[in-house]
Amino acid sequence: MSDLPFTLDQLRILKAIASEGSFKRAADSLYVSQPAVSLQVQNLERQLNVPLFDRGGRRAQLTEAGHLLLDYGEKILTLCQETCRAIEDLQNLQGGTLIVGASQTTGTYLLPRTIGAFRQRYPDVAVQLHVHSTRRTSWSVANGQVDLAIVGGEVPSELQDSLEIVPYAEDELALILPVFHRLAQQESIQKEDLYELQFIALDSQSTIRKVIDQVLTRCGIDTRRLKLEMELNSIEAIKNAVQSGLGAAFVSVSAIEKELQMDVLHRTTIEGVVVKRTLNVIYNPNRYRSKAAEAFIVEILPQFSTRELDRRLVEPAMTSKHSTVSETTEAPAVVEETTS
Repeated sequence: MSDLPFTLDQLRILKAIASEGSFKRAADSLYVSQPAVSLQVQNLERQLNVPLFDRGGRRAQLTEAGHLLLDYGEKILTLCQETCRAIEDLQNLQGGTLIVGASQTTGTYLLPRTIGAFRQRYPDVAVQLHVHSTRRTSWSVANGQVDLAIVGGEVPSELQDSLEIVPYAEDELALILPVFHRLAQQESIQKEDLYELQFIALDSQSTIRKVIDQVLTRCGIDTRRLKLEMELNSIEAIKNAVQSGLGAAFVSVSAIEKELQMDVLHRTTIEGVVVKRTLNVIYNPNRYRSKAAEAFIVEILPQFSTRELDRRLVEPAMTSKHSTVSETTEAPAVVEETTS
């Protein structure tokens, strides 16, 4: 129960009486009986222990306490109206926030385009993009800190039962060379040619590096035989190093579109080998999916997908294979273990 000595209805009645000048006209404007209005005013005066109206004249006149309460009451009622409009706007995607997560490569090169398309359609929705490792991003989705995410690495095994992991797109990993490299003059190279190149790669502890090594191994490439020239800490640094002639590298095709258009990097093909990895959309099916997230998934993601989206993704989150939770009930938080 509220400790306030008044209700919103009583404030509305007070405002109507002050505006209309009489209890009867106030009752008519509110579509209630005059006795009901009088009773509410009496209750309000008793709860506040002060008179609100000077009843000596023909017109209902506010006392000093009545004017004070009316002043604050109008502010309260205005704020309530603004709150209702904000909720309505949120439902109509004219407000609210969308929080999207991503692993490093997808967050740097893919998500800005999808978010740009969303913002063009829904400019009043604030969008946040959180770019971290696949592991950290997955925990953020599980804990409800992020609405959904697109990741290229492997979701932690301890979260795979609590998250929906939906294949979204195939991300091809391209072999890039300096434009003046001797092999750049050939239409394609042989797998054995890889072992003669000097490679530039991300740090061995990088999630992206591990994913690339796993994909290359599945394609029959012995990563132990690749000659590592240097390790750098970002895709942009790797691209600049290759452009400067320091070696070759495997990077996501999405990361080199601009460089290929400007003809400052050469993308070569390996005969009989196509190096790809799967990007996944992940979300927590036991948490409420906002209108903004729904619109992003249904209207925007298909524009950038290289495959037909799984029905699990485009259906409302609360109807997924996992047990549902009422929209008014908060799902239990998932807490990441900090032990290694």
